[in-house]
Amino acid sequence: MSLFVSNDVVGSLNTLAGGLFLLCAFGIVTMRQVKGCLQLFIVQSVLLAASAVLLGVLFDSWHLLAVGMVNLIAKPIVIPWILRRTLHEEIYTRREIDQVVNIPTSLLAALALVILSYFLTLPLLQDAGAEIRGVNVPIGFAGLFLGAFTLAVRREAVPLLIGVLAMENGAFFAGIAIARDLPFIVELAIASDGLILVFVVGVLTRAIHKHVGSTDVGALAALKEGSGEEPGS
Repeated sequence: MSLFVSNDVVGSLNTLAGGLFLLCAFGIVTMRQVKGCLQLFIVQSVLLAASAVLLGVLFDSWHLLAVGMVNLIAKPIVIPWILRRTLHEEIYTRREIDQVVNIPTSLLAALALVILSYFLTLPLLQDAGAEIRGVNVPIGFAGLFLGAFTLAVRREAVPLLIGVLAMENGAFFAGIAIARDLPFIVELAIASDGLILVFVVGVLTRAIHKHVGSTDVGALAALKEGSGEEPGS
């Protein structure tokens, strides 16, 4: 029992955060604009931080409280700032995401992955103690699978990056329920690696867009061929 609210209320709030987290994962799969995908990732990251804080209150874990604060600063604030500093504004406002499959098919596949994640985590939840039972593990695995699905069907560099970050969010959403006493230095190292990845991909995407006028990763071949031409050819 916490000082202000009961454990049942905290658990219900965490369940609500998990449901909204999963909705954001569905939105990232179906969104056709880069700006919309980035906004959904920001909301999803805030919900991840909220879940970490709620579980920290529920289990009296300062590690989870620290994880929540690090995620709240790194993902919804620093990562979007890095992307906006390294990429052209046109990528956010005018470009439509090139996707291998259409939206209805994507929704059906995403729903199948969510059901699969539930059945895959069901034995784990049955064998685990009461402390890790809840929405975090199945929803975290679902977020991980939906992020991987985003990588499989998208061709634009920035949505691919957001898919990787969404996979990381899903892994963390499950991880905060399983490994609640993860050392704080590990969380800082993972957060810094994510920021470096975003910066490098942002710079490379800017170079692709500058040379070939597209952020389609398939344009890397055209960029390589163009850079090898002789001046007089």
